Parts: sequence; C-alpha cells; structure tokens
Amino acid sequence: MAFSVISKKSKKTYYLHNRLQKLKGGQEVTLYFFAGEVKPEGGLDAVPANMEVIENERTGLPMLRKKR
Repeated sequence: MAFSVISKKSKKTYYLHNRLQKLKGGQEVTLYFFAGEVKPEGGLDAVPANMEVIENERTGLPMLRKKR
C-alpha cells in the first residue's frame, strides 16, 4: 500500500510515488511526487529516511523536503 497523506486544506488524499529521471549529462536522479491516485509503477510504502512531508499553505498540496 502506497504512503498516503490527507491535505488539511482540501481533505483530499495524496499518494507518494517516485521515478528515475535521466538528465542531459547522463546522470540519473530520483524524483518524488504525490498523486491523487495510486499508479501501478513507482508507489512508495514509506517516506525516505532523510525526507519529511510538508504541506503548501496556499495550495494545500503535500511536498517532500530534506529534514532540517
């Protein structure tokens, strides 16, 4: 089951996903994003160890950031 968070502003449920993105120089980076539904590929069961979930105050969308 994918990690989910409920927006305090809109009360909508969002699910955490990731994917590998290849940059122009050939380097690969992991992108994390929240989606309104669970997609077959890339769903994560937990938040990565060095990250935390925050919510954009204006839009109510969840985001990941490095722990401070």
